[in-house]
This record gives sequence, C-alpha cells and structure tokens, in this order.
Amino acid sequence: MADDKPTIIAIGVLAYLVQDILHEGLGHGVTAWLSGAHKLTISTVALQSDISTRWISANGTLVNLACAAVIWLLLANATRLRPVTRYFLVMSMAGSLFSGTGYFLFSGVMNFGDWAAVIEGWQPQWMWRLGLVIVGAITYYASMLLVASALKPFQGRLRALCWIPYFTEGALALLAGLWNPAGLFYVIASALPSTLGANTGLLVLPFMMRDPRYQGGNTAGPIERHPGWIAAGVIGALFFIVVLGRGISWSR
Repeated sequence: MADDKPTIIAIGVLAYLVQDILHEGLGHGVTAWLSGAHKLTISTVALQSDISTRWISANGTLVNLACAAVIWLLLANATRLRPVTRYFLVMSMAGSLFSGTGYFLFSGVMNFGDWAAVIEGWQPQWMWRLGLVIVGAITYYASMLLVASALKPFQGRLRALCWIPYFTEGALALLAGLWNPAGLFYVIASALPSTLGANTGLLVLPFMMRDPRYQGGNTAGPIERHPGWIAAGVIGALFFIVVLGRGISWSR
C-alpha cells in the first residue's frame, strides 16, 4: 500500500507551522515581550518589535534547536508510534534542525538575518562570520545524520516523504509571505531563502540514505489517509497564510 500524498502534504504544512511558530512566536516574540517590548508584530517572516537585543535575535534559533532535541529524545524512546505520528515528529524535528543550523550558515554567508544581528559590532567581523559558516556547516551536516537515522524506518519511500514536504513548505512560505506587512523584500530575502535553503537537506536525504548503513532494521508501515490530519493541515495552512501571513500585533 502506497503512502497517501494528501496526508503527507498536510503533515508538511503542520510541521512547517510548528517550526515557524516556535521560531517567530516562542523564540523571538516571547523573548521580546519578556525583555520589555511594548509593541510586537509577529508574522511568518519576521518579528517587528520596538526593542532589539541580541537575545531576541538568537532565541528563534535556540528554541528551534531545543524543540528538536526534545523530539529526538521522544523518537528515541517511543517504540509504538503509528507511522503517521512518527513521520510528523520526524518532519517537525527536521524543520527545526534545518532551520536552526541553517541560520548560522545563512547569516555567516549573507551577513543578513538573526545571527548577523547577534554578531553585529563584534570585531573582527570577518572572523565572526567565518565562525558562523563553520558552525553552520558542521551542525547542518550533523542534523542531516540525525534526521537520516530517524527516517530509517521509512527507507524505500524517501523521495516522496522528503520532497513533497520540501515543495509544500516552499509554496506555503511564498503564499504567506505575499501578505506580509513588512513587504515583498522579506519574501525574497528571508521567507524563501530561509525555507527552501534551510530545507535543502530534505532534497539530499533520499540520495544520502542509499548508503548501506541505512538499510535494514525496523520498517514503518504505510502512511494511510487520515482525514483528521488532512483537516488539520487545511486549517493550519489557512491560519498560516491569512492570519499569520498578515501579522498578529500586541501592545501594552
């Protein structure tokens, strides 16, 4: 029995929603609020706040990495997860890992984004940027190894299970970004590069996992059609595009 593509798409949507809300909402937004911000606007692309600190910039990534660590521990200790649940957790872990570690690399190369803001003013600047590139490259590769290990039960079906979420998340980032109050610039400079670039690992994993070390072991059953997951994915996509895409504002 083949894996159900609508369910795979829905899980891609929900995994991306989790990663983005953790990054922008819990990471940047909550940190800014606790740091004394009086006005906040959180969208799919960025946090706009009346204050700016290095911790606010850094905590989006740090929250993603912490969440990925929790999911990894859960996957390592859970033995009776349904295939669809396991797949959702793996995709959520992958999204947070690739986004978190990819941001080091992106900011180091482009001198733009969260970690460019973290190291702003630190000298010599070239050394800090090079450090981000090195840390990003090492941690991104390590993330790919972790995700590959978690995907091992799905061996033999990886192209669809990795590529469908990749293109689903790219389309979602584009559609939501078009509504963003910060303008089209952030769609081109942040939304698409941070999504398509960070998730490049999903494109590579099916080829990487042809290595014999990923063969054998327990095999997960097919991802069957789950109306509940599909409905949640549709609701999540609408919320992401129409509500979060426009931005949610708070003030005090």
